[in-house]
Amino acid sequence: MLRRLLQPASTSAASLALLVQQKIIFSASAGMESLRRGRHYQILFRRHFIDLHKMVDKEAIKKEKARLKDELSRGYFADIAEIRENSGKIAPANETLIPLTEAVKFPGLVVYNSDGSCLDLPLSEQNVNNNTTEIIPSASLYCLSFRASSQRMTESWSTPFLDAFDASSNVQVYEVSLIDSWLLSLSPVKNIFLKIAKSSSDPRRRFVYSFGDHYDFRKKLQILNLLTGYIFLLDGHSRIRWQGFGSATPEELSYLVSSTSLLFEQK
Repeated sequence: MLRRLLQPASTSAASLALLVQQKIIFSASAGMESLRRGRHYQILFRRHFIDLHKMVDKEAIKKEKARLKDELSRGYFADIAEIRENSGKIAPANETLIPLTEAVKFPGLVVYNSDGSCLDLPLSEQNVNNNTTEIIPSASLYCLSFRASSQRMTESWSTPFLDAFDASSNVQVYEVSLIDSWLLSLSPVKNIFLKIAKSSSDPRRRFVYSFGDHYDFRKKLQILNLLTGYIFLLDGHSRIRWQGFGSATPEELSYLVSSTSLLFEQK
């Protein structure tokens, strides 16, 4: 009698244990499957991320190799030799305005005034809207120097230019010093530098400074020799209409003045 009562109970307990075991195995299998799928998607994501990273990295490496090759093709001594050979005149100045069909836009450049304020060059309608104190002149002379030795060259253009148009308020001169030094580009050092930097009391003459890597900027303007000065005359639409190099000669100054006067007539 007792055996009959215990036997179904034992069978029931065994069945329950078997059922629980099956559920545990099923849950574990489902968990493993979910984990496997998650791992699969994780591997796929990582693989795509690595492929994208490699692609970007390859482009960066390719660009850096091209830059290194370009920089090594012209060294400091090559620049000095060229300056000594032609006194900074790496090319003759334009005798007249560059036609509109050939004129290109001056590339964008972030510069700082001596008071620490920032300015985007060349000026555009958007820049003027953001800063109402700025106006877009009909003619702007951009004098670029990458080394202190070329600043005298750029001044040989800017001073006579302003004297020639002394009665006009529709001209603007920007003497831009481009500083590649990483040390001077650091904020604390840069701020100290700007406090002692050269400034001008003439509102038509601005001494501004640009910090950082200017390789792409130089490439756009085809600037190779960093020891000479580069002069660009821009119209009211930021197009380069005239260009000069090195120190100004009387003849080249006459070209610049006549080209600027012609630019006023075309307004």
